Amino acid sequence: MTVTVTAYCPCPICCGKSDGITSSGIRARETQTIAVDPDVIPIGSEVYLEGLGRFTAEDTGGAIKGNRIDIYMEDHNRALLFGVQETKAYLSKSGGKV
Repeated sequence: MTVTVTAYCPCPICCGKSDGITSSGIRARETQTIAVDPDVIPIGSEVYLEGLGRFTAEDTGGAIKGNRIDIYMEDHNRALLFGVQETKAYLSKSGGKV
């Protein structure tokens, strides 16, 4: 499936809080954590984003609905510079509609 990809960091601007804890209760990790719509990609799924790498669906977000994915980054400026990208997403395990 084609997805719209953005990035976020653990700051109050991006998350409304700053503890780095995901909706699944674990600490977000750069190069691993993505936020997804769990109605599309189940939490815990491994997702390959073409051109970006392999990630784990560990978080959700208010603006993350449908075919939208948010990649976790430690740095706010890097998250902003990432911008909005479109790519293909492939679900590696745990089912889902990808």
